[in-house]
Amino acid sequence: MTEWALILCLFVSLIVLFYIVCKYISLRDSIEKKAHNMFLAWKSDSLELEARQLADLYSREWKMEEEGRIRKDAIAKSEAVIRGKVTEHLIPFFPDFSYHPQDARFLGTPVDFIVFDGLSSGEMKSVIFVEVKSGKTAALSSRERMVRDCIRAGHVRYETIHLRNGNK
Repeated sequence: MTEWALILCLFVSLIVLFYIVCKYISLRDSIEKKAHNMFLAWKSDSLELEARQLADLYSREWKMEEEGRIRKDAIAKSEAVIRGKVTEHLIPFFPDFSYHPQDARFLGTPVDFIVFDGLSSGEMKSVIFVEVKSGKTAALSSRERMVRDCIRAGHVRYETIHLRNGNK
């Protein structure tokens, strides 16, 4: 019986050993899969983080470049507007201005000038509304067009307003 007990003990030991080896292989595969999945998740998160950081960097660089361009554009437009305003005031002294500079009165809006042609020489010929435009694509604004259309339609008159000496 000792021989059978020894064989039985050996057989049970082999079964237990086989079970332990199978369990070890199963756990090892499970751990490897978990480790691989964790690595893939880390790699994905890392790549996403890098992509966000790169996007933020490119976005900041683009914003800085764009802001610089916008500022330069705004300055150029502002300079053009100022140049235009100064030019409007000086137009009566330009050689292309067809009237005597003393006959021109600057308004600025909705028309730039009213010219009282001949007023300085004492021989009034006409009253001219003048709008000054510079640049190739300068067009009349809607308010300027309304004034032009009203004048062309002859809807112009002269009025005298008499003020009372503070009495109503």
